[in-house]
Amino acid sequence: MNRQLRPRRLTRAALTVALVAVALVGAACGQHPNSIFHPRTEFNREVGFLFNILIWLGTLVFVFVEAVLIYTLVRFRRRGGPRQPEHVHGNTTLEILWTIIPAVILVFIAIPTVRVIFRTQAKARADALQVEVIGHQWWWEFRYPQYFARNPSGRIDTVVTANELYLPIGRTVSFTLKSQDVVHSFWVPSLGGKRDVVTNHANYLWFTPDSTTTTAFNGFCAEFCGASHANMRFRTFVVTTEEFQSWVAHQQTPAAFTVPGPGQAPANVAAAVAQNPQLAQSTAPGGAQVNPNRNLGGNPPAGSATGTQAPTVPSAGPPGAGVPNATVPPPPPVQTGFIAFARDSMPRATIPTTPLPEDVRFDASLFFQGSAARGADLLTKGQGACLGCHTIRGNPSMVGQIGPNLTHIATRTTIAAGLYPNEARYLARWIKNARKLKPGVLMPTIGLNEYDPVTGATMKTGGLTDQQIADIVAYLQALK
Repeated sequence: MNRQLRPRRLTRAALTVALVAVALVGAACGQHPNSIFHPRTEFNREVGFLFNILIWLGTLVFVFVEAVLIYTLVRFRRRGGPRQPEHVHGNTTLEILWTIIPAVILVFIAIPTVRVIFRTQAKARADALQVEVIGHQWWWEFRYPQYFARNPSGRIDTVVTANELYLPIGRTVSFTLKSQDVVHSFWVPSLGGKRDVVTNHANYLWFTPDSTTTTAFNGFCAEFCGASHANMRFRTFVVTTEEFQSWVAHQQTPAAFTVPGPGQAPANVAAAVAQNPQLAQSTAPGGAQVNPNRNLGGNPPAGSATGTQAPTVPSAGPPGAGVPNATVPPPPPVQTGFIAFARDSMPRATIPTTPLPEDVRFDASLFFQGSAARGADLLTKGQGACLGCHTIRGNPSMVGQIGPNLTHIATRTTIAAGLYPNEARYLARWIKNARKLKPGVLMPTIGLNEYDPVTGATMKTGGLTDQQIADIVAYLQALK
């Protein structure tokens, strides 16, 4: 009976092994944009080198042990009736061998492991680009303490952005990691370096994106930090040195707000047309026909100029102006129109596809009637309490420090910490009821008659109408 079942068992085992092998080969051969096995930085190359040593040595040990096990099972399988096993004291030679061999293997593992640890934990180069990373529930703040931005009031601030990290190709970047609330973890898999972001303690990380082209990568929080941990994302843009200096120069300027002229549609109504095709035959205020294929917001086409020469990067100022001993000289004027990464050039894996909640509705036709001037006035007067949380450099009323800096929000590719595209239909619903779009977010529900899932109340008084939200969207999408 047992002999008849044995071939079936062997067949099942063989099929199982074959299926596992096929799955592993398929996983290894696929395209994985968020994999760490991309040699784009010295950090990833060091970790990849160590991984290869461990996987090969582990494979050799596994094959050897399994071979000895199979030989023992076949050679000494039971035959005949039961018999009393022979009692022996031991085999000194074997005991010495199975002690020495693992020790030698561990030496081959320990030496490269310690070497990689010391290399990745060493201090960054003195001329590295400094980036301060601050984790919040649930978004990322990035500060560039070597570059300063001047307010119209004369105050000097550090260049700061939210959820979008710009790095120049070939320059070492040194990150100082801090947390504003709970423990987070900063991770850009394609570039390397997962490092915890701890409250009341600074961790450090550095790498050089030295073997990549101009592109975008996904970044994540890799430490559970609350209800929206999985929604705490960001984008890393690796650009040329000239593009990085141009981006910095633009970030150092106040928000470039211009009121659309008569007959011009508000920024980024193309998304509204895509959502509601009937709007394609509509006209913008003033009678101008709207072309749904026109680039009505976001970034200029790649390589195009903004109409004027890019501003010169201001001097960092004397030591102690904003950052102690910051003496980085200003770069030369940049003759390019680059202000942000072109959205149509982003890899598919970096474009958010999070669906909008069906119960947060918005009248898309109002995007054609949104007034950036009215939106600026609403924020200045404190409608929706936006000025209590956000900063817009150049708008003296917007000096909040709780939420993300919105100075150049129109040039960003995403909102809600990388969860949604930076388009009018997403931005309007985010303003209306952020807590339904992202669980646990600190931003309150401010849309009129909207249910707040945190407080359990419906916004009856003091909430914003859809028209007011459309005005605010028009203003935010004018902040280039």
